[in-house]
Amino acid sequence: AMIALIPARSGSKRVPDKNIKPLGGYPLLVWSIAAAKMAGLEPIVSTDSEDYAEIAKKFGGRVSIRPPVLATDKAGDFGYLKLAFL
Repeated sequence: AMIALIPARSGSKRVPDKNIKPLGGYPLLVWSIAAAKMAGLEPIVSTDSEDYAEIAKKFGGRVSIRPPVLATDKAGDFGYLKLAFL
C-alpha cells in the first residue's frame, strides 16, 4: 500500500500545538489524514505526542511515535524515515 507520511511534532514555538488547533471544527492534522484517505493512501502520523497520537488514531490515522532525538526543531523528516523504514 502507498502511504502518506504526516509529520506532526508537538514542539512548535510560534504556534503552540498548531497540529491540533481546531480548523473548521476539526484538529488541523485531521484534515491531512482525510486528504490522504481521499487520495487512496494510508495516513501515517509521525509524532512525539501521545495526545496527537490519540487524535490521529481516532480519525483513522496509523501512528508512529518519534523518539525525542528526532522531534527537535533541527530534526528533519529524512532522519525519521531512515530510522523507521530503512
